[in-house]
Amino acid sequence: MTERYVMAIDAGTTGITVLVFDHAGRIRARGYSEFAQHYPRAGWVEHDAEEILMVTLGAIGEALRVGGLRTSDLQAIGITNQRETVVLWEKSSGKPVCRAIVWQDRRTARDCGELRERDLEDWVQGKTGLLLDPYFSGTKVRWLLDREPALRERALRGEIAFGTIDSWLVFRLTGRRVHVTDYSNASRTLLYNIHELRWDSELLDIFGVPERMLPEVLPSSWVYGETDPELFPGRHPIPIAGIAGDQQAALFGQACYRPGMAKNTYGTGSFVLQHTGTMAVPSQQRMLTTIAWGIGEEPVEYAQEGAIFVTGAAVQWLRDGLEMIGNAAETAELAASVPDSEGVVFVPALTGLGAPHWDPYARGLLVGITRGTNRAHVARAVLESIAYQTRDVLEAMQRDSGIRLTELRCDGGAALNPVLMQFQADILDSAVVVPEIFETTALGAAYLAGLATGFWESREELEGQWRVRNRYTPQLPGSKRESGYKRWQRAVALSRGWARDED
Repeated sequence: MTERYVMAIDAGTTGITVLVFDHAGRIRARGYSEFAQHYPRAGWVEHDAEEILMVTLGAIGEALRVGGLRTSDLQAIGITNQRETVVLWEKSSGKPVCRAIVWQDRRTARDCGELRERDLEDWVQGKTGLLLDPYFSGTKVRWLLDREPALRERALRGEIAFGTIDSWLVFRLTGRRVHVTDYSNASRTLLYNIHELRWDSELLDIFGVPERMLPEVLPSSWVYGETDPELFPGRHPIPIAGIAGDQQAALFGQACYRPGMAKNTYGTGSFVLQHTGTMAVPSQQRMLTTIAWGIGEEPVEYAQEGAIFVTGAAVQWLRDGLEMIGNAAETAELAASVPDSEGVVFVPALTGLGAPHWDPYARGLLVGITRGTNRAHVARAVLESIAYQTRDVLEAMQRDSGIRLTELRCDGGAALNPVLMQFQADILDSAVVVPEIFETTALGAAYLAGLATGFWESREELEGQWRVRNRYTPQLPGSKRESGYKRWQRAVALSRGWARDED
């Protein structure tokens, strides 16, 4: 019998990665291509959705060629995506009516401020689990409809569709037959009631979004439809059977299936997600409450999320801003050359502080410098700041949920840095584990699609496939751990509000 595979489309912010996985969860083939970033004004970020589709088709073709595969070899396709990015398109033709507004875009900051001034943030957070921020989709949709009255009229008539990147790709890959999203992406729009699992009419009124624009919301592991046979050589339709936002997909790919399990993805910034089970834990610590996923007819599951703005970007700053290192790997070598930072603390508030502080006026701080300080101490302080910020978020989550962390599963480029991972374990007083398969976001999307089509039978089977690359356990004495963390907290306090007078 011919071996079967599952394909994952990882639609990121700068490019599309397509991976093909075998039944053991190993990568059989890969395709990748970037697409253009558009910056029409300061703080505005846009994508061409049609280009994203073309790049996706190209990456799929590349993966099939590299793997020597036919479409008939694929049992299912899963999709994971940059979250919150808004696409509007014409239902009849499938053509975008404007450029997509990307999650990073800040053009609706004033709109969010006006809603906060109306004391709506707690009310919105109670329904959606989210804060009022231009990061999310709702104000982006309203901005596009307000800008073009004719577009709003067409939306009211049911001629215009809204979706995040997952919805857009499914619509076009199925030959314009299916307009859906999953629970995890819907929960990032500011329009979806995460407790009642429905588009919320009161929220739609607040944000001025016609309900006729919206996709149907379905589980994250579900057969949504089949690809248009005309799109690929062989003309064999493939079930699209998994959808999840990128951070939720990484949580699923890391096999964090029980309450209390958590993962951190270390990129330019970092995203910490902790599984809270079938209970949506409201946050008093300005964490985000989000839907993790829904598997078939099972009850949906939730997570808390903390977004850290600057982690890997701090290492890039060492390289490009200070020219202290030649490449990122050099940071680990430098940091390993000294036993500790000798009291030097770096607060990487280069663009303000994210969770749990949410202080846009905070600024970067390097403190504790003495005559004996050298670049190795600074490099170590930069790495330690990544671990300290992660502890800040996880402690806030613990205060909200009462769930004690026992193990943090880590992925992203910095998870390959042994100095950072050991210090992360030390400062958390918890095991830190790095998986063998690093592409956890794509793997999560593949797992969701495979479960829906019987390629994998259960989450227990997937847990059995999760394999450890490296495990780090705490080595630092408790007194040193706590004195170091108190020093970090003092430094954060000094950085807070630094640029307030400049506003």
